[in-house]
Amino acid sequence: MFKGLGGMGDMAKMMKAAQDMQGKMSQLQEDLKAITVTGESGAGLVKATATAKGELTALDIDPSIFNSDDKEVVEDLILAAIKDAQAKAEDRSREEMGKIAESMGLPRDMNLPM
Repeated sequence: MFKGLGGMGDMAKMMKAAQDMQGKMSQLQEDLKAITVTGESGAGLVKATATAKGELTALDIDPSIFNSDDKEVVEDLILAAIKDAQAKAEDRSREEMGKIAESMGLPRDMNLPM
């Protein structure tokens, strides 16, 4: 018996869903470039700003920490602020990916390819 499109219709739906996902992922990539997060250390004396993609875009250092005797402390504070910004960028990226997955009826914690 001939059942019309049957499996072909399901294939078309799957292809459409794949195209939708690709479009959402492309948009997400652009959105992650525009979203910024700020990490800090030393109670805010050093602040690092990054995109949600993890690209460092700014570094703000309070002038009160500049003392040649404290060079290593300053370097540690800068590294800590950058690492904090990167961790926040990763968390934000994961959060945005979860929104995309959920909108497609997938588990929020599903790892979608970036």
